[in-house]
Amino acid sequence: MTLLRVDGRLRSEGQDRPHMSGWMPALALIAVFAVIGGYTGSLGRPLFVVGCIAVSVLTWRKGIASHFQASLVLFAFAPFIRRIIDNGAGYDELGLVLIGPLTALLIPTIELRHLINQKEPFDSRMGPLVLVCACIVYAGILSLLQGKINDTASGLLKWMTPVLYAAVLTLRADRDEILDAAVHAFFVILPLTGLYGILQYVDPQAWDRYWMEFAPILSIGQPVPYGVRVFSTMNSPASFASFTAAGLLLFAFLRSGWLSFLVTAPSMLALLLSLYRTAWLSLILALVFCLLFASTRLKAQAIAVGLVIAGAVAVTIPPFSDVIGDRLATLGQGSQDGSFQERLVQYYTLWMLPDSSLVGNGFTVTDVGSAGQMPIDGMIIACWVTMGIVGGILCLCSLVWAISGAVAGAVRERSRQAVMVGAMAMGSLLQIPLANITAAEAGFLFWSFVVLAPRLRAQGEARS
Repeated sequence: MTLLRVDGRLRSEGQDRPHMSGWMPALALIAVFAVIGGYTGSLGRPLFVVGCIAVSVLTWRKGIASHFQASLVLFAFAPFIRRIIDNGAGYDELGLVLIGPLTALLIPTIELRHLINQKEPFDSRMGPLVLVCACIVYAGILSLLQGKINDTASGLLKWMTPVLYAAVLTLRADRDEILDAAVHAFFVILPLTGLYGILQYVDPQAWDRYWMEFAPILSIGQPVPYGVRVFSTMNSPASFASFTAAGLLLFAFLRSGWLSFLVTAPSMLALLLSLYRTAWLSLILALVFCLLFASTRLKAQAIAVGLVIAGAVAVTIPPFSDVIGDRLATLGQGSQDGSFQERLVQYYTLWMLPDSSLVGNGFTVTDVGSAGQMPIDGMIIACWVTMGIVGGILCLCSLVWAISGAVAGAVRERSRQAVMVGAMAMGSLLQIPLANITAAEAGFLFWSFVVLAPRLRAQGEARS
């Protein structure tokens, strides 16, 4: 790939515009395996991974925006393909199919050796990436010292890959182009995942029911009509709700018109049916952030009113009203909420360990459904268990550092695009104590957007 220097940035010759539809080959791959996946047996798993690599190579040749679109689609639909294949070939505990989107992210990282130029001033957005990489390597070493080879490989792949991809975005991507590419991708993702999510709630399909019976996830409800906590085509209610909230936010502020409402309406209802309050709260915080800026204030007000109306309508529709209304009511329980109390117990349990998990346990894959296994909720607990107190604090500092850079970029520039990056970062800040935002699809979503804050120009650098 030929690299050109444009306005102080390295970019590939022939880099595409967002409208060149990088999502198309990814969606074609998903469509093929949706049809044949149930008949391929266990061979379908490595074949899908190879297909993801092929899509990655193809879209990367077109440019970073095309590749980013394809990656969004692969992460949104790969778990759906996993369930279809598992329904025919048997449950795969390792989840080999889910490696596909992560390997797709690795293809562009090969270019890092060419893109890093020691003569260029250090980009401040790279700081948190370097720090979090050091923490991840430390956790990997802890796992290796304990002889946990599989856990080490899985942990490094899930945690490190999104960070390396974010480094490519930092050095190569144009913020506005990437945001536009994301809007085009979510134009495809939101209606498909929203409609499927509603169908899943009303009548879960055979592959969804089969997977729910084996998956070590306690928060997906029951595999019966009106008993599912909607996870749509993704791997959990948390992943689906986080992707949907991000897509709705981008779509609402960077695209307008009646067609946008039609595209997003099913996903709004499916988001409520996920019952994932963390995504609801992060979306609200992002809207509050948008209210602070003139470029987004009027639209944020209109969206807030629209969401209130949508929520009021949703709680009046008989098949959905009870479950959504009951879940919304829990937002006012405060310290009496069961989830809040469970998290306090987790902190107490870790603190009462003989060494208070000072060093950390490295990457560990556990079945939270097994007796005696403590669930790991939120980045604070995840970093504490994985990296220990010291390493965990450094990892959390890297997250806050990245979020602060995105927020500062919004305050400095105040354009709609900059505010969008800052708003998504603020939503992620709320999720730190409540959800894992750095691994696999969640890590891709967080790191890919938070590094898009505009770079501070070095003194003397030519202005465009």
